Amino acid sequence: MEWRECYLDIILVPLGMLMSIAYHCWLWYKVRSQPLSTIIGTNSTARRFWVSAIMKDNDKKNILAVQSLRNVIMGSTLMATTSVLLCTGLAAILSSTYSVKRPLNDSVFGAHGEFMVALKYVTMLCIFLFSFFCHSLSIRFVNQANLLINTPPDPLFIITPEYVSELLEKGFLLNAVGNRLFYSALPLLLWVFGPLLVFLCFATMVPVLYNLDFLFSGATIKNCANESNGFVSSV
Repeated sequence: MEWRECYLDIILVPLGMLMSIAYHCWLWYKVRSQPLSTIIGTNSTARRFWVSAIMKDNDKKNILAVQSLRNVIMGSTLMATTSVLLCTGLAAILSSTYSVKRPLNDSVFGAHGEFMVALKYVTMLCIFLFSFFCHSLSIRFVNQANLLINTPPDPLFIITPEYVSELLEKGFLLNAVGNRLFYSALPLLLWVFGPLLVFLCFATMVPVLYNLDFLFSGATIKNCANESNGFVSSV
């Protein structure tokens, strides 16, 4: 009977996670091939120009750089703190002798055995731990960029805008990965109430993220590129 109750958990939960993984793989491909069609690629390009402009006029814009990067560090710190607090709560539930599954046994679909309940909480715990790890590394890289972006001109050309941009991009990439892991763990919190809600939440989250991640279609980018080429040739 327990095995039959696991059918929904075995099918719906991996299917929902596979939808999210497939979407993010496709998003990564679009960022690499058509960066200006996505929020991530457009912001990455803008940040590189921003770092170059800040370092060229460092005497006037150093405070702006520090304040901007400080806001990024505060956001990563908040997410890292939230992730580790959720990890602590899940660890407390796992180590507790109180059986949290009993009030839900008769009200949800899916398996309710001890192994399945432990699997639910351990899965969420691992994802939140990885999210905390990514946000911690993001703070490290952004802190390094925060220090180096205000360095005086280097006669040996070691600290260049390209080097600072790479550090900043690593920090923002880790921040984005940590956020996406955190978002993926939130539907799994509904696993306590059954696998059907997990699948529905993943199915709803993918189109929402698509509307937030993409700016323009490929045809719009191609038209913009043609117009810019025509303008340059006419000039």
